[in-house]
Amino acid sequence: MRSMSWEELWPMLLNGTLETVYMVALAAFFTVLIGLPIGVLLYISRASGLLPMPKINAVLGTIINIGRSLPFIVLLIALIPFTRLLIGTTLGSTAAVVPITIGAFPFFARLTENALDEVDYGRIEAILSMGGSVWHVIVKALLPEALPTLLAGITLTIVMLIGFSSMAGVIGGGGLGDLAIRYGYQRFNDQVMVGTVVILVVLVQGVQMTGDRLVRRLAHRR
Repeated sequence: MRSMSWEELWPMLLNGTLETVYMVALAAFFTVLIGLPIGVLLYISRASGLLPMPKINAVLGTIINIGRSLPFIVLLIALIPFTRLLIGTTLGSTAAVVPITIGAFPFFARLTENALDEVDYGRIEAILSMGGSVWHVIVKALLPEALPTLLAGITLTIVMLIGFSSMAGVIGGGGLGDLAIRYGYQRFNDQVMVGTVVILVVLVQGVQMTGDRLVRRLAHRR
């Protein structure tokens, strides 16, 4: 395989990076949108929770555990029919968002539940003693008090999503993973492989550093 000039390489890397950022941003939005309420429900529906629903909690917990236990590469392939039904295709960045989100939201739901565990129960009791409802407890105590931990969980989840987006290249999901497989691995092009790895490392480091800084800032304000 002939070496590629910079003029040939950088547009491919730029397009792959933009596709990866698009996939990760959209998947992160839906992951939080789905995982956050599920995590809250897992917390309040415990036998000793604010709204005890042991059977619902057990069923939901089992579903979440199964979702977390499936290897993502297996999930990618298993969800091909569902992705085609939902999006109309299994190729491209938008289609890849479906399995990425489904693979990630169980993880974030557990992170949310664990973050709520760290909230001082005295604050919850104070709101309840003043006649507050469960909804008031959630929006006035649980989520605000757990915000730094939740933000750390979101950071960890986004880092995981970057890895998922790379694996989505196996089924033509676009992004840097697809670029590395089609132009790097299959065509034995070390330039493309090195370029994609460097960009992925930079993306992960950027997300982690930004998330850590925001968490520290929120913690100092408390």
